[in-house]
Amino acid sequence: MLKRTILALWLLWPLVLAAEISIADYAKHNQFIEVKISPTGQYLAATNRVEDGTIQIVVIDRKDMKVISQRHFSGADSIASFDWANKNRLILTLAREFGALEAPMYTGEIFAVDANGKKEVMLTGYRSRAKDTTASSIVDFMPEDKNHIMIASWSWFSKEPHVEFYRLNIISGRKFRAGTAPIRAIKGTMVRALAEKDGFVSLVVGIDPTDISQNVLLHRTESNSNWREIKRYSRNKGDFIPLTFSADNKKVYGISDTNSSTQSISVIDLDSLQETILATHPKVDIRPIFSFRNGKTTEIIGTRYEYDAINSQYFQDVNDTKFSSQLQGLEAAFPGQLVQINSATADNSLMVVSARSANNTPTFYLYDTKNNKVSFLLTAAPWLENKLPETQIVHYKARDGQELQGLLTLPKNTAAKNLPLIMLPHGGPHGIRDSIAYIDKDAKVLAEHGYAVFQPNFRGSGGFGRDFLTSGYQKWGTLMIDDMTDGVMQLITDGIVDKQRICSYGGSYGGYAALMSAIREPDLYQCVINFVGVTDLALMFKEGDIPTSNMGTSVLEDYLGRSDDVLVKQSPIHNLDKLKAPVFIIHGALDQRVPLSHAEKLRDGLQQRNHPMEWLVKATEGHGFYKPENNIERWQKMLAFIDKYIGKANSI
Repeated sequence: MLKRTILALWLLWPLVLAAEISIADYAKHNQFIEVKISPTGQYLAATNRVEDGTIQIVVIDRKDMKVISQRHFSGADSIASFDWANKNRLILTLAREFGALEAPMYTGEIFAVDANGKKEVMLTGYRSRAKDTTASSIVDFMPEDKNHIMIASWSWFSKEPHVEFYRLNIISGRKFRAGTAPIRAIKGTMVRALAEKDGFVSLVVGIDPTDISQNVLLHRTESNSNWREIKRYSRNKGDFIPLTFSADNKKVYGISDTNSSTQSISVIDLDSLQETILATHPKVDIRPIFSFRNGKTTEIIGTRYEYDAINSQYFQDVNDTKFSSQLQGLEAAFPGQLVQINSATADNSLMVVSARSANNTPTFYLYDTKNNKVSFLLTAAPWLENKLPETQIVHYKARDGQELQGLLTLPKNTAAKNLPLIMLPHGGPHGIRDSIAYIDKDAKVLAEHGYAVFQPNFRGSGGFGRDFLTSGYQKWGTLMIDDMTDGVMQLITDGIVDKQRICSYGGSYGGYAALMSAIREPDLYQCVINFVGVTDLALMFKEGDIPTSNMGTSVLEDYLGRSDDVLVKQSPIHNLDKLKAPVFIIHGALDQRVPLSHAEKLRDGLQQRNHPMEWLVKATEGHGFYKPENNIERWQKMLAFIDKYIGKANSI
């Protein structure tokens, strides 16, 4: 068992039971996002979000826990990922962020800097010394080679579909060509490839250069040999995501849904090309749990999934039984939380462990494996610790019998009976899910003010298998909305929710769904908040960043189709006459995913009908708000709007 140091830490940490948390507290950015220890254990590197929303990195000397350097990029440039390349040098990948609800767009640039902030250099991209027009992603950190990493590069501008591989010097930026692969890269994404022990890239998966509807898995045995096609997958018909090679490089392990609807752990024999499922779950996707040494994964020792709770299962017949036992002990110390090893020293003597859930702020610990001792390092948001309204997983059935799952957050110190409700669908919508492993600040703010909050994982959501996901295609405003409604009705039947006091609210697709729910069920919802939401489906093909690429347009056609049955009948803008509930429209003027024109069309349509509405647009925000002051204003006005229509709740 772990030593009791961890218990003492919790006793020493200040507790303010059942205290209210201010909106300003919720609006604060977390102090830390990610923490990683250097290979020798001398330094800790951590990322945090600054006031403008972008991410910076700080380096802390473990001797006195003082910051010795920090690095922040200008404009929209932000840090997408970071890692230690050797005992003293950090490697960062850069991205641009255009809103809190939009996934960062990788710039394809790789940056290096020493722990003390010196010898900084842009290694790739147009701002590098070479001033090249290629984008790059890291394939392998090559821990055996302290001065090089393996990267994949491709042109932003050329139609040439091939991806090239290079051994990159992390001091000088000099590149040494290491082959090419006939796959197409997509702007803003990373190339998926695996390298063997010496950094030799021998397996890659990507889009067929001649057919964007096909993914291909390619393998080669030598750097100058031809690539051999191992597998080919049609989009939406299954995929294989390579994770690691077997010790003899004759097999590749990966996440696959080619032989199952849910994503499973499987292995492909590179000689016979046969794929075998190693672990699967009938209802939800699973993810591997790895052991690792010297910065490299060594073995899949178990799986993790989320359905009734955050669950893990460990394999019995593994080689690294010590690592498996250590991780199981850590999970036992933090029940109900997602426990992960973020990084470790080269000899695994020290590990940075994180624990988090929808009810626990992310907290980082230092695990001394030799002494089996856990010590507190940092918490992401100490002002939220032990005071959050509780979120729980709920299950219900849709009208057609489909089993569904979602999250329910309840106000503190209030009986779960006849509560006012906010139905809060997630954005995306496809491939995204609401998870008990992560805090949703919108849900917590609303619950803090006396509202129950329901977050349904409707069909089309991720995490429940391919069939579940694709069943929502072209049904944004029909089946997916019915799944949300059925969850609300179950909460009414259970006596938890007052059927006369229900509002809908969401961001991005969630904003669309909040509006469409009130159109489909005009007598169920008393108010609607549309935050950076889609209002005209046809406009998705004409404006914003999605239709700027062939792949983006192709994905939209999967999601929406081209028929009027979807683009007109399922667009809120064409169904406003059915709407009874007042609407609050919130948007960012710089939104590139769902441009402001969506909000303006909704505003104009409501004004023409003299429909009650409110309006809030922030000139410097994008697809979701980053700046704390703007989120404070947004939440204050949202709460006033909700209070007006479904009864005054608690106030801060």
